[in-house]
Amino acid sequence: MSDFLRLKPGRHNRVIDGHPWVFAGEIIPPPPGLFRDGDAVELRDPKDRVLGTGLYNAKSQIVWRRFARAPRPFDELTVHGLLDAALARRDKNARVQRLVWSESDNLPGLVVERFDDCASVQSTTCGMDRMLPAVAGWLQIRLGIKDIVFRCDSPSRKYEGLESYVKTWDGKPFRPRPVMIDGITYTIDLVGGQKTGYYLDQREQHSRVAQFAKGRKVLDACCNQGGFALQAAKAGAASVLAIDISEDCVAATKANAAANGLTVEGVTANIFDWFTTNRETKFDLIILDPPPFARTKDSVEGALRGYKELNLRAMRLLTPGGILATYSCSQRVSIDDYLAVLGDAAADARREARLVEITGQPADHPVLLTFPESRYLKGAIVRVD
Repeated sequence: MSDFLRLKPGRHNRVIDGHPWVFAGEIIPPPPGLFRDGDAVELRDPKDRVLGTGLYNAKSQIVWRRFARAPRPFDELTVHGLLDAALARRDKNARVQRLVWSESDNLPGLVVERFDDCASVQSTTCGMDRMLPAVAGWLQIRLGIKDIVFRCDSPSRKYEGLESYVKTWDGKPFRPRPVMIDGITYTIDLVGGQKTGYYLDQREQHSRVAQFAKGRKVLDACCNQGGFALQAAKAGAASVLAIDISEDCVAATKANAAANGLTVEGVTANIFDWFTTNRETKFDLIILDPPPFARTKDSVEGALRGYKELNLRAMRLLTPGGILATYSCSQRVSIDDYLAVLGDAAADARREARLVEITGQPADHPVLLTFPESRYLKGAIVRVD
């Protein structure tokens, strides 16, 4: 009886090329009871070559997720070492950033975001759930984090056979608090907010797009906490309208604007419907940052139609020479597909759209080149004539 997993012979697996996942159908099933869900298990190819050590879970279609290239236990020492390595790839002095990005940092299913002296920790794998106390201890000792919230409520947990929950590490209630991010004070709610209450993956774009805002009439569609809207107002926009389908998001955006002495109008609406009923309204700068349209491979075709329609309606509302900053966080939609969608939208709108720049994920959301799934955010800044 072997104490490792072995790939089935006769096929080429992505894991051999560096991908960190193995699916259940790619391995020779181990004897029942040999491994527990969450165990660290070695993987070998049909020629008995070691391919690494990963977290095993028989309940998941992704039965193995690599965390090391060599045989290694998944214990507190290993987790702390991996966390140290993740921090070394980032700005050690940054008070707000993503500290861990799952498989991209060899910590499968773990996402950690820091907001000053508090942190949001998300786990989506069984093996990582076991090590959450080690993660919390590292955050407290290594970084002096005072308040830790476990946001273990991702829908993907059900595919791992895990329960959903949100709780604080010390059992005390978490109170929303002000956090300064790039010159703007936001009220961050790690318990009740969407995700962590603020999307760190777009903070660089908030400031970048604001460079186009001075003296312009700005629309921030799908505004969430108002990151784009607030930076645009701070940069001297003539006016800023923030729209979101969530009343809570619009209320948070308006509250954040008031706290910073900025003027932002907020409207609760479905952005597709709003575009339809406000066809004569014109803007000089429009930001489109919707939630993911394609959550499964079967939904990609419909998502592309949705992205085209959304961008088409936005282009029609832009003044000549206006700027469209448009994004997709659908991992299954490639940047090439997205640029093609923008071209089709421009053609239908009878507008000339010229690419200013292609955008992607910031450095604290690293893309592992052998793991395409780690690259999800893409976008473009476009001048529309």
